[in-house]
Amino acid sequence: MRDHGGPPPLTLDAALTEEWLTGFLRDEMTRRGFGKAVVGISGGVDSAVTAALAVRALGAENVIGVRLPYRTSSTESLEHAQLVIDALGIESRTIDISAAVDGYLANEPDADGGRRGNVMARTRMIALFDLSARYRALPLGTGNKTERLFGYFTWHADDSPPINPIGDLYKTQVWQLARHLEVPDVIVSKPPTADLIVGQTDENDLGISYARADEILNGLLHGYSHEALLARGFGEDELQLVSRRLNGTHWKRRPPATALVSQSGIGESYLRPVDY
Repeated sequence: MRDHGGPPPLTLDAALTEEWLTGFLRDEMTRRGFGKAVVGISGGVDSAVTAALAVRALGAENVIGVRLPYRTSSTESLEHAQLVIDALGIESRTIDISAAVDGYLANEPDADGGRRGNVMARTRMIALFDLSARYRALPLGTGNKTERLFGYFTWHADDSPPINPIGDLYKTQVWQLARHLEVPDVIVSKPPTADLIVGQTDENDLGISYARADEILNGLLHGYSHEALLARGFGEDELQLVSRRLNGTHWKRRPPATALVSQSGIGESYLRPVDY
């Protein structure tokens, strides 16, 4: 039963969501003049759901799945990515990014794990956009709403693709949709990881579970105050953690700030719904 005193529930109508998102993909691809999509398949649930939606929207013959391992990437991630590719019956490529990443980092031997991970993520996006030119296939984004609100992504990498079908789904909702789309359970049930650092997991990085984070974010975005969420049973520490991440990462969710010198600044004063 819905709690009418609280924010909207996070439970999805998965069939309706699938219908809406596949329609979105078809419309947006057509608007841009593309019939094929390229998806980076990481072995995680987000890219698996994105690829499954693309297949339903465009047909398996029009989706290219790309595995982009680095030399320290988990073998499990590669295996799970192949599970998705095989289950969907899509064309695939595997491109090892180690030489490209190491070639740059040879000039930055003191780079820490965060910097190294960002170089990997941006190198992967270079590969996806280059392959999009080869196949005339638009890259699709795979970032979920929780990651985007937390700023838990590499700027100008994971957020670069022009179309993202799952960007308004919290992580817990992606899991719901994944089960509906019959993503292999081993992928849905494993701890999420960006796999940029050995042993890394999302929830360890974030310091909170996705289940708790999504409930708090859902409350905050629907206007519930800090005090109201405390009264609903959330802890002070977790509310502070979520609020700090949400409020400190607005810049990652906006396009570059452009200095206006005219009355027709793109995206500022020039307010066409779609800038062709």
